[in-house]
Amino acid sequence: MTTKNDVTFTGYQKFVVALLAFLQFTIILDFMIMSPLGAAMMPALKMGPSQFGIVVSAYAFSAGISGLLASGFADRYDRKKMLLFFYAGFLLGTLFCAMAPSYQFMLAARIVTGLFGGVIGSVVLAITADLFALSQRGRVMGFIQTAFAASQILGIPVGLYISNVWGWHAPFFMIVGVSLIAGVVILIYLKPIDGHLKIERVNHNAFNHMKTTVMNEKYLYGFAATALMSIGGFMLMPFGTDFTVNNLKISMTDLPLIYLVTGVATIFIGPLVGKMSDSFGKLRTFIFGAIVSAVMVVYYTNMGPSPLITVMIVNTIMFIGIFSRMIPSQALMSALPEPAHRGSFMAINASMQQISGGVAAVIAGYIVVKKPDGFLEHFDILGYVLVGTVTITVFMMKFINDKYIRHDASVMKKP
Repeated sequence: MTTKNDVTFTGYQKFVVALLAFLQFTIILDFMIMSPLGAAMMPALKMGPSQFGIVVSAYAFSAGISGLLASGFADRYDRKKMLLFFYAGFLLGTLFCAMAPSYQFMLAARIVTGLFGGVIGSVVLAITADLFALSQRGRVMGFIQTAFAASQILGIPVGLYISNVWGWHAPFFMIVGVSLIAGVVILIYLKPIDGHLKIERVNHNAFNHMKTTVMNEKYLYGFAATALMSIGGFMLMPFGTDFTVNNLKISMTDLPLIYLVTGVATIFIGPLVGKMSDSFGKLRTFIFGAIVSAVMVVYYTNMGPSPLITVMIVNTIMFIGIFSRMIPSQALMSALPEPAHRGSFMAINASMQQISGGVAAVIAGYIVVKKPDGFLEHFDILGYVLVGTVTITVFMMKFINDKYIRHDASVMKKP
């Protein structure tokens, strides 16, 4: 039964949610800024669509590898220390991106950024599961995902503006400056998160700890579902700006307005979806999001030249579907691992997300063909792939929920 203490947040919990949301804002912005900067970055660094897809996927591949390597150690240290270590590396990698003079340098910089930045999301999810009961996690995930909207409202439009004024390097310098603030707040105000260190565990060896997590049957289902959920989104994302400008015929000067309007809408969507997830059921909310996503992605990827208002409405509804899948799925996944394996599970799960997404981005770069006038062919194929993966994950998430979560009373207990 959900108690009053499970429903309400303490003052410190509210602070942690705000801090994690701000942290995610910097990480998401670093990743999301690549797509809108693509139109300016590709000619400047002499990259074609396939090379740009490789640059985007380089982050994903390196993040996936580092997540696997970190999984054996993820439950052996204070999560605050883990967070600070990887965040410092993320800042360094982003600084390298800001100074990139060539395609090769940018590729190396994205690898460094991914090696550190890709692990941070898993640490954030582990902290969330450590500090919040399952009955709270939908709302927590919803608030944290407002970072995505904030990057749309503030980060990407500002990034595009300063890119137009000072060049595409400037947004990366902006991210470094904002991230330094978040790092200082974490260092000074976040309390140690070491409750998992007090749990007696059988495997003290890092490799054995990772192996135990990987070989757990219920965890494998979670990893597979996460991998499939990542494929479609990573296929569409790298070429979103190019598609909007060259296929939908929206001018570059109108792009910030699209991100602004979509972001304003989604900053309200995240908390609402989180609350709905906790109130009406995480699986039901996920299924709703899957249906909305499938319908809107097919419509979007088959659009031709369109009015600005139409593009903004379609993008907003698509993000309703995305958030309605993302938030409840993250909350459900957080219920799968036992506390002693939580960090390791989250790290490997993040790796599956990044690696499968990286593969998807590379494949998308070869599926999409850019004509001399900039028009992208076969973009609709990417949409159909997403529909297929979304359909499969609906059945997978229902299986995971019914077999491992719904009937396990222990997952409802406070951490």
